Amino acid sequence: MIPISRKLLLRTIKEYALISFGLMLYSFAWMGIILPAEIVGGGVAGMSMLVYFATGGAAGGIPVAYTMFVINGVLLVVAAFLIGIKFSTKTVFAIFGLAFFMGVMQSLVPPDLLGLGNDRLLSAILGGALSGMGISICFSQGGSTGGTDIIAMIINKYRSISYGKVIMFCDFIIIGLSYFIGNEITTVIYSYVLVGVSGYTLDAVLAGNRQSSQILIISKKYDEIASRISNDVHRGVTMLDGSGYYTKEPMKVVMVVCRKNETGVLFRIIKDCDPNAFITVGSVMGVYGLGFETLNK
Repeated sequence: MIPISRKLLLRTIKEYALISFGLMLYSFAWMGIILPAEIVGGGVAGMSMLVYFATGGAAGGIPVAYTMFVINGVLLVVAAFLIGIKFSTKTVFAIFGLAFFMGVMQSLVPPDLLGLGNDRLLSAILGGALSGMGISICFSQGGSTGGTDIIAMIINKYRSISYGKVIMFCDFIIIGLSYFIGNEITTVIYSYVLVGVSGYTLDAVLAGNRQSSQILIISKKYDEIASRISNDVHRGVTMLDGSGYYTKEPMKVVMVVCRKNETGVLFRIIKDCDPNAFITVGSVMGVYGLGFETLNK
């Protein structure tokens, strides 16, 4: 049995604690603010809202947590079967932890706790901001709530369509369907406002989550760092040959291009391998190729 260091144990506890806090914040935003205003958002939470309102809503609709649990569970199995993807422990924890917190919040939080049920615009803005903040905390610790992200992975396996376009299309369809379950057009508009605010907050907290970063690492432990990044984060690594101008010593430069929400994980890996590594990080406006956007003519 491999011994676990105290430092690693404390860091793991901190990461799961932050993921749990993010999930609680996200769940409160949906159950305490968005649900009382009867607004439908995107993703699996939006799908679950549709089912809840379509089956009676407050009069006895299927709880949001149940639907989320079933949808995410099915998506996990389908993704594992079709594309053989291996989900991290944090992702599985976040997916099922979210269903748990959603159920707890829907059961314990009093209806319209903040008194914003009649102010749907404010509910959309505040709910979107809190949900975006909660999910960004989860992402920053390496967690993922799955949902439409898994759908995007499956589609991208067979079609050259970017993840962002698939997720946006799914959100557009989910919100549009809310019009056909008795909601007014204003509900659809407020729902799009909710998704926009949530996405903006997510990007702001993660310093541009949907953008990419190019990281250059100079370290004598370049091989160990490259191996950890490739095996743990599953990102491609490029080795560049360089030399110090003053010392004239040859060196290796590790170059990685990744999503901005993955930079935190990479920093921890680099620090574990070599705390004295020299690192530069730059924002990349466009990344095309495997795992990123498709280059269109």
